[in-house]
Amino acid sequence: MQTEQSSHSAMKWLGAATGLTAAAYATYAGVTWLCYGHARFLSRKGTDRLLDVFMPNYDVVERHSVAVEAPAETTLQAAAEMDLGKSLPVRAIFKGRELLLGSKPDSVVRPRGALALMKSIGWGVLAELPGREIVLGGVTKPWEPNPAFRAVPPDEFAKFNEPGYVKIVFTLRADGAGEGHSIFRTETRAIATDPISRNKFRRYWTLLSPGIITIRRFMLSTVKREAARRFAAA
Repeated sequence: MQTEQSSHSAMKWLGAATGLTAAAYATYAGVTWLCYGHARFLSRKGTDRLLDVFMPNYDVVERHSVAVEAPAETTLQAAAEMDLGKSLPVRAIFKGRELLLGSKPDSVVRPRGALALMKSIGWGVLAELPGREIVLGGVTKPWEPNPAFRAVPPDEFAKFNEPGYVKIVFTLRADGAGEGHSIFRTETRAIATDPISRNKFRRYWTLLSPGIITIRRFMLSTVKREAARRFAAA
């Protein structure tokens, strides 16, 4: 009898937790849908001015930062070389995308470091401030099961408007914050090149941006831990 009551209670709690999760996601999706295309009106705190050169206007933006106990140069190097593939939650997010969109696993052997990996799948370096910042950019159709990324030359990126694509810029940046300390920042901006692509990307972003944001947060913790380890070892 007691076992049945415990089982019933556990099911009630599980049902309640599932309901709350569904409600939270529905609220998030609604807000994300409504905010799409209005990113320029949101707070610009922590914005990266270098990105304004390549994408002054954008449909969506994500900004994240974390304090690191290591100099800026060490932090940026750790960010460029981080291996998010070691993270079980990140692998689970990518697997979830595969299942949701019917993607095929990437059979190509890729570099493990973040910067080398992004270059290998098609991203291009738009600008670089040695020891301080790396700006990457590319155009793609993210709603496709297996999207291909295409680099655009830095002097052509801002004016690129070929229909059917989403332009994305992404930065790895480390700012000095006193001796032996820095702030690691990452900012992602994206804008569609035509109304049809804008509608497709709006649906995609509303559905899958929670996973993208979660990966960014795992990135912060990975860089923070690895940069501090390298600095302590040095």
